[in-house]
Amino acid sequence: MTDIAKLGEFGLIHHLTNDIKPRNDSTKYGVGDDCAVLHYPDKEVLVTTDMLMEGVHFDLTYIDLQHLGYKSAMVNISDIFAMNGTPRQLIVSIALSKRFTVEDMEQFYSGLRMACDKWGVDIVGGDTTSSYTGMAISITCIGEGVSGDIVYRNGASDTDLVCVSGDLGAAYMGLQLLEREKSVYYQQVDEARKKNDKQTLEALTHFQPDFAGKEYLLQRQLKPEARGDIIRQLRELNIHPTAMMDISDGLSSELMHICRQSGCGCRIYEKNIPIDYQTAVMAEEMNMNVTTCALNGGEDYELLFTVPIGDHEKIESLDDVKLIGHITKKELGTMLVTRDNNEFELKAQGWNPLKD
Repeated sequence: MTDIAKLGEFGLIHHLTNDIKPRNDSTKYGVGDDCAVLHYPDKEVLVTTDMLMEGVHFDLTYIDLQHLGYKSAMVNISDIFAMNGTPRQLIVSIALSKRFTVEDMEQFYSGLRMACDKWGVDIVGGDTTSSYTGMAISITCIGEGVSGDIVYRNGASDTDLVCVSGDLGAAYMGLQLLEREKSVYYQQVDEARKKNDKQTLEALTHFQPDFAGKEYLLQRQLKPEARGDIIRQLRELNIHPTAMMDISDGLSSELMHICRQSGCGCRIYEKNIPIDYQTAVMAEEMNMNVTTCALNGGEDYELLFTVPIGDHEKIESLDDVKLIGHITKKELGTMLVTRDNNEFELKAQGWNPLKD
């Protein structure tokens, strides 16, 4: 393994990026100078950023660095698609403790580049520094949008249809599964140490959890996908969403954002919320309410959007999109209609990164 200090900051950056070639016309100059140079003569520029902290947003006990790089890029790319934009460039800043090696960073960058290659995004710069507390990642994604085509959160209005792509709750159940297996592993290690059972401790170094039948849940947690394919379908069918977000903090939370900023209410139907079979099975196994998981789990990175009621037939023809409800007047509130036709007010119970 190669110590990062051996290469130094600029040596590491050169090592990881020297073969990156820009592919977008808007990328005039990428990595290698004080600034990247971008050119957008007749487009709106979209910029989003996310910071991911070890121990808060990710746990290297169960996510490898390649998957972490992929996920770090995808969650930013997803934000550009959520504005009905096209992602073009990525800026990557990383803080590292001394336990990380050059080879570790090669793995991280291989994941970043896989995500960027999938959507034609150029890595154009960033920064590296040291950390006393593990790993911190800050990524900025830059995209473009056509004026008049950009979709905000505040455009929904009464009678609009509420739609989601894919299925919900699987990423959250994947996290619960990983956390459970991690807890089981450390419990076994603690018991073996108390008994000074060296044979068991040796065996535990090769510990492999049994994830058979739950692969989809792990994929959704460890390797999320930005839904640019849905944006492409919407454009092909000339469907222009009135409001849109990606689902990072949970369906309830994102719906309430749209309703609050649009000055409206909504009614969504529990029976229409798309849930994968593995998600339902895992929720039952862990004695959790699957609808609650789908509403509040987060990290699905599916698209939540509203469209005019006149687009109903077009929405019905879309692959992997489900109509889950409709927008109402503000005074009617943000409501969930259960399978037995009871109504409950939605509450934002998704993950709050600033909550103790």
